[in-house]
Amino acid sequence: MSQLTSYPKEKINILFLENISDKAVQQFKQNDYVNVKKLSGALSEEELIKEIKNVHLLGIRSKTKITAKVLEEAKKLQAIGCFCIGVNQVDLKQATKKGVAVFNAPYSNTRSVAELVIGAAIMLIRRIPDKNNAAHQGIWMKDAKGSFELRGKTLGVIGYGNIGSQLSVLAEALGMKVIFYDVETKLPLGNATGYKSLKEVVSQSDVISLHVPETAQTKNLINKNNLKYFKKGSILINYARGEVVDLPALRNALQAGDLAGAAIDVYPWEPEKNGDKFEAPLQGLPNVLLTPHIGGSTEEAQQNIGEDVSIKLFNYLEKGMSFGSHTVPAISLPPVEGAHRILHIHNNVPGVLSAINTELSKNNINIVGQYLKTNEDIGYVVLDVDKKLSNKALELLRDVKETIKVRMLY
Repeated sequence: MSQLTSYPKEKINILFLENISDKAVQQFKQNDYVNVKKLSGALSEEELIKEIKNVHLLGIRSKTKITAKVLEEAKKLQAIGCFCIGVNQVDLKQATKKGVAVFNAPYSNTRSVAELVIGAAIMLIRRIPDKNNAAHQGIWMKDAKGSFELRGKTLGVIGYGNIGSQLSVLAEALGMKVIFYDVETKLPLGNATGYKSLKEVVSQSDVISLHVPETAQTKNLINKNNLKYFKKGSILINYARGEVVDLPALRNALQAGDLAGAAIDVYPWEPEKNGDKFEAPLQGLPNVLLTPHIGGSTEEAQQNIGEDVSIKLFNYLEKGMSFGSHTVPAISLPPVEGAHRILHIHNNVPGVLSAINTELSKNNINIVGQYLKTNEDIGYVVLDVDKKLSNKALELLRDVKETIKVRMLY
């Protein structure tokens, strides 16, 4: 049982884009997968359509967009690994319809982001960007005016998830008071206090840090109306998603002196690759830190993400394990001796499991074990059948009505 998959490994094609960590490449090469291709940049929709026709596993980061057109051409694609926190770059609805498992790494870079937020808060509250620029220009600016300690200040966290809650712990260790707002009820860590509205948090906070996903509800969450509620002289940090902040409105608030500074790491539009021209409304403003989407870009985070997602992809390919998938229902079963395992993905409509069992029964194919799990759109069945009749079973299952994908695992 050490080599589970029955599909020849030399025929499995794996494509990693956007300079994904070598940890991911190693995971497959050390398990005898030879066709692993790694590219340093993202691919456009047109380029990806040409590239993906014979790909079984695809690894991406945040720049590559997996559209419905791409998925339509990905006839052999079994799974997509998003080597980052989010999955909004993938058309999840279409991936579900196609029976393509989509995995990500929601926890692997939380520490990297939280640490950088603390660093940015210290730099901004001490007005280091201004003093740094002056020093580079040959101007001596030794002045305590407008410079403060973080200790004793209030941190407002908008979005108290994996990163927000870890940031909360680090901030308290520095002597800050932490308050937060989240659309869901969250258990506070340490002495943090949850509030019922964004307005309450921003009006009382010296530093506000955003940690929310990019959704229709969070687009321009921080806008000219909400900025009116911010505490005078406060600092805004956005290491979440580019669409969350209305940058022109933020620029106006900074220029008016309503806010004392800002740190932005994500933008509504970002260049495709290093060296491309970059423009943002906050360029040239004093006490503003602009970084190129590097919140999770540490060696440790990228290695952790590479290992986490590649293991999920490997387990799905070799064992049929779908825990962590955003599309295929979560199933994890140990291998069964003396049987062949078939994976069946189908549209979630009544009667499919009955049809599967009827076809196998009519052909005297013994089911050693069976497990079904569904979500709103699709069902995922793991079948262990008699070794002698497994090929026949595979043919029968392909013809079952509402079938999306069938794969002989081992």
